[in-house]
Amino acid sequence: MTSSARTAIVTGASHGIGRAIALRLTQDGFAVALNHVGNRAGAESLAEQIEALGGRVIAVHADVSVAGDVARLFAATREALGRLDVVANSAGVMSNDRIAETDVDAFDRMLRTNLRGAFLVLGEAARQVGAGGRIIALSTSVIAVSLPGYGPYIASKAGVEGLVRVLANELRGRDITVNAVAPGPIATELFLSGKTGEQIALAARTPPLERLGTPEDVAGVVSFLAGPDGGWVNAQVLRANGGFA
Repeated sequence: MTSSARTAIVTGASHGIGRAIALRLTQDGFAVALNHVGNRAGAESLAEQIEALGGRVIAVHADVSVAGDVARLFAATREALGRLDVVANSAGVMSNDRIAETDVDAFDRMLRTNLRGAFLVLGEAARQVGAGGRIIALSTSVIAVSLPGYGPYIASKAGVEGLVRVLANELRGRDITVNAVAPGPIATELFLSGKTGEQIALAARTPPLERLGTPEDVAGVVSFLAGPDGGWVNAQVLRANGGFA
């Protein structure tokens, strides 16, 4: 692991893509704040793994949809790790809900975490990240194919992509990039839950590379955006999907 004083916050870091992002940024030399809300054991296990690699790490319980929690997450990161350079917002929820069959409470729950959470995290990042900083949000490539059952999820993530492009313009002159990464089908619990073996096999065959992506595939793209070679990429959505869409 390279030596660096740079610090990153990764939301939703206790499992799946967020966990892979936190590990990759650790390997890139970042000190990392691991945000979690429902999986304390997963976050603590990851923190132990990062410490074993020689990394600096803290784990912070915070609900990204609650403004006070988000402010506390950022404050705890600065207090423990001293600075803030990168924010990767990976916290999210997904369920298959047909528009005509979904009650508004289920719709609101999806937007609360995925869109309100992104709004709060990106806004706090815009206030606290300094020159040379990177703000990265997670979207989804399913936006491009409009699959039945993904209406609320697509609505939440389309909103995230809109926020990313606007925020990049609002940060004009501050030398901060704002981008999104839109994974295709990734072999995580979030994606696999509730799907039949046939549905999973079909998703794996759909990209020209004919496999499901891995969390590490997505983490590599985030690493690029957070690193020195990603500095000229701004206000973009990078579709890390194997050609899925």
